Amino acid sequence: MRQAQVSRKTAETDICLSLWLDGSGVYQNDTGCGFLNHMLDLFARHGRFDLSVQCTGDVQVDYHHTAEDVGIVLGTAFKQALGDCRGITRYGSMLLPMDEALMLCAADLSGRAALGWQADIPTQKVGDFDTELVKEFWLAFTRALGCSLHFKQLAGENSHHIIEAMFKGAGRALAAAVKIDPASAEEIPSTKGVL
Repeated sequence: MRQAQVSRKTAETDICLSLWLDGSGVYQNDTGCGFLNHMLDLFARHGRFDLSVQCTGDVQVDYHHTAEDVGIVLGTAFKQALGDCRGITRYGSMLLPMDEALMLCAADLSGRAALGWQADIPTQKVGDFDTELVKEFWLAFTRALGCSLHFKQLAGENSHHIIEAMFKGAGRALAAAVKIDPASAEEIPSTKGVL
């Protein structure tokens, strides 16, 4: 069914997440951080993933542990839902405009973790969210999933728009990568025979 439910509890966060790769973009996200909720909503809607995230974290400190740990759990859920990756397209990319921002996102579900980061977010905060946590989120996600994920900012001045373009673009790129290719639905997309 390409679904996963993942729970993770530490001294810093308590997270329950459910993911359906072949959904319709239905979401219900409550991380204790309004901006992160908004980004996860966009990611789910544009990737057409059904996603529910419930997180209680030490937000009285800041949003660092919440952002990083949600990234870990989301990456873990993708990995579980993909199983052996049989039949997937494997690669996906999206050139996404968001007003004045333009973001290239590309994904390879290779089994190897790498984050390509060429982005310049001009402000330190959007609302009460530290913008440096965007990179921490995607680092955690790529490490947990085992994928190569690249962001290359081609334009942008507004921090909200730049980050929004990342999450929308990543949703679309990953949607393409996890899609089943009918021509090779029973094959592992690698000469190694395993991902």
